[in-house]
Amino acid sequence: MEQKQNIEERLRATGVKPTSQRLEIGTLLLSRPQHMSADEILSQLQRAGSKVSKATVYNTLKLFTEQGLIREVSVDSTRQFYDSTTCHHHHFYNVDSGQLTDIDADALQFSRLPDLPAGTEAQDVEVVVRVRNKT
Repeated sequence: MEQKQNIEERLRATGVKPTSQRLEIGTLLLSRPQHMSADEILSQLQRAGSKVSKATVYNTLKLFTEQGLIREVSVDSTRQFYDSTTCHHHHFYNVDSGQLTDIDADALQFSRLPDLPAGTEAQDVEVVVRVRNKT
């Protein structure tokens, strides 16, 4: 119960109305540092007896991302993860297992970035290192 109350407070603090379905999704995703796809979230909720729809899951994830509760990590054009750790960091993506793992931001160093297009400034650099299992 305490965890659900903490999630509700986090939602309210970012201006998100804590509906029962948003609380279900938030409790699942925000309870610990993790990476989940929308389908994984939907599947776990349905196994727990939830009647939440796929559209509600996607709409809630979009809202949570917009409000800074989670980060969306795109590993390729067809696969997105939702990351409950919002501080700056990078990722390993295992193409064989589909697992996403955090890399501390300090573990990667850049000596310089390429010249930016005219009239722009760097906002952020996020790196996804794709790995595969050794054979």
